[in-house]
Amino acid sequence: MGMGRGAGRSALGFWPTLAFLLCSFPAATSPCKILKCNSEFWSATAGSHSPASDDAPEFCAALRTYALCTRRTARTCRGDLAYHSAVHGIEDLMSQYNCSKDGPTSQPRLRTLPPPGDSQERSDSPEVCHYEKSFHKHSAAPNYTHCGLFGDPHLRTFTDRFQTCKVQGAWPLIDNNYLNVQVTNTPVLPGSAATATSKLTIIFKNFQECVDQKVYQAEMDELPAAFADGSKNGGDKHGANSLKITEKVSGQHVEIQAKYIGTTIVVRQVGRYLTFAVRMPEEVVNAVEDRDSQGLYLCLRGCPLNQQIDFQAFGANAEGPGPRRPAAASPAPAAPDTFPYETAVAKCKEKLPVEDLYYQACVFDLLTTGDVNFTLAAYYALEDVKMLHSNKDRLHLYQRTREPPGRAAAAGLPPAPRPLLGGLLLLALLPAFLEAVAM
Repeated sequence: MGMGRGAGRSALGFWPTLAFLLCSFPAATSPCKILKCNSEFWSATAGSHSPASDDAPEFCAALRTYALCTRRTARTCRGDLAYHSAVHGIEDLMSQYNCSKDGPTSQPRLRTLPPPGDSQERSDSPEVCHYEKSFHKHSAAPNYTHCGLFGDPHLRTFTDRFQTCKVQGAWPLIDNNYLNVQVTNTPVLPGSAATATSKLTIIFKNFQECVDQKVYQAEMDELPAAFADGSKNGGDKHGANSLKITEKVSGQHVEIQAKYIGTTIVVRQVGRYLTFAVRMPEEVVNAVEDRDSQGLYLCLRGCPLNQQIDFQAFGANAEGPGPRRPAAASPAPAAPDTFPYETAVAKCKEKLPVEDLYYQACVFDLLTTGDVNFTLAAYYALEDVKMLHSNKDRLHLYQRTREPPGRAAAAGLPPAPRPLLGGLLLLALLPAFLEAVAM
């Protein structure tokens, strides 16, 4: 089908000024109602592919309605970027299409809602709302990729690079034309360099006749089974059920199916912290307006070099009692119940018998956090890979990656292999670069 579907905005192609604001979003709990104004404007104009002369009066009426909506929410939207973008965008478009500020406004467009059940099973459901069905008509089957984040945090990128990162605070995992995913990582202990994911926000952008913009937000001890507005699907559009959220295990495991972009997302709470995994078509992964601006899109580019863990420094400390993750600026306080190396290995072996990077991540996390729940985080991360990764020969990875971000991603290939430092302990924990031996 190609992303000729408009990179998520085919009906928006004739309003470049408003493209950003229709994809932007206020905080889920904000009293600012600009998202509602944006959605109503989209609903009123989605049937037009360009405001031709015959459509100009209707388009101008929709703009006046949009302007009225923004005025009504002005008091609660002060300082909101999406609101101010909308106001300026409306002014630009009214000038561009010679719309007067006085005149009739448009009535909300009534839509026929699908009956209960998955609209993708209905023969009259919009084909554009089922990625695979639409894709197969025009080309070969899509190629799916996987990205995951878990533990203290370990990242597996769309190109199967595996990194252990600091990334404290808020970081974007995914940022493309269809959705945004942002995680917030916080110290496992106050002042500790060991961090884990405490908050996750996913924004599904408006898409044609399929879904309204939806926000999903999870935090520690709060893994909701619904979007921020309380709904469990994509809204009021005819293809709304092409976006659905399902609770697999109450408070522990949620799955989101976005069929209109061929994407599956798994969010878990393991212990106190969150894990994230996604299966997404390559075409969607690479659907970005400006690829050069995606430098912090972790699932695509990996962690910045200065955020990747210094394996050599950790390896040098690993042989001593109570090994610790090296702090970025100051020494990290010891975890209260740090495991001896032998105990950490034994506990990880119980759940992860293959000594791959998930096993190594498990051992690393037990040594740096002292929290046995990180064993389950690594275990479930691998289980999600088994479910979501399209290449069953690439389920297990055996070599960490530490290189400047963007190099491998730009080529769309995994990085060239690097030899591992000798020694059983270093092999089991954190492989180092061969050239470091000479330093």
